[in-house]
Amino acid sequence: MSIIEKIKANPRLKQMALDAMMPKNQSRPRLWVKWFLNPLKHKKGKNARICRRSRIDVMPFNNFVLGNDSTIEDFCTVNNGVGDVIIGDRTRVGMSNVLIGPVTIGNDVMLAQNIVMSGLNHGYEDIHVVPHKQPVTKKKIVIEDEVWIGANCVVVAGVTIGRHSVIAAGTVVTKDIPPYAVAVGNPARVIKQYNSQSGLWERVPG
Repeated sequence: MSIIEKIKANPRLKQMALDAMMPKNQSRPRLWVKWFLNPLKHKKGKNARICRRSRIDVMPFNNFVLGNDSTIEDFCTVNNGVGDVIIGDRTRVGMSNVLIGPVTIGNDVMLAQNIVMSGLNHGYEDIHVVPHKQPVTKKKIVIEDEVWIGANCVVVAGVTIGRHSVIAAGTVVTKDIPPYAVAVGNPARVIKQYNSQSGLWERVPG
């Protein structure tokens, strides 16, 4: 068993390691982690850019990848504390987006402003324990290639949005969206889908 596995298997050692890497009651890394550990662990592609006013709260025990020619705009928050955050090539993460892993975003994706994607949920079932002290659950969010998500959308844990789909502004995505579809509303519903036989984007009944 490796040292890392031993630490993960021992609750006391695990808490000590977390305390060394993060300030108490905060989800951001300490400066020594940000400056010395993260550059060795995380991958930033050629011509990738993270704007100065973004908050990149990434830890070395999970992955963070930003692909070639991709950009994270100002005022975004990225957190990989409970799961990997992987962003592909030529993808733009618009201003004020929040990405909480586990999240995988493909190539050539456009994310507009104020989008929230969170792959985790807090427990609440035990009424004698405050929610932030209850165990978290996590389900990966997958955004496939060429997706366009409009401003002020929410994508919940466990959702997959298929290739070349469009999510209208203000949509709350609670279930999978198929490839080549247009979805709107709260909760999201598909209103158009590309028909490969006719070569047209056709309205979906209902």
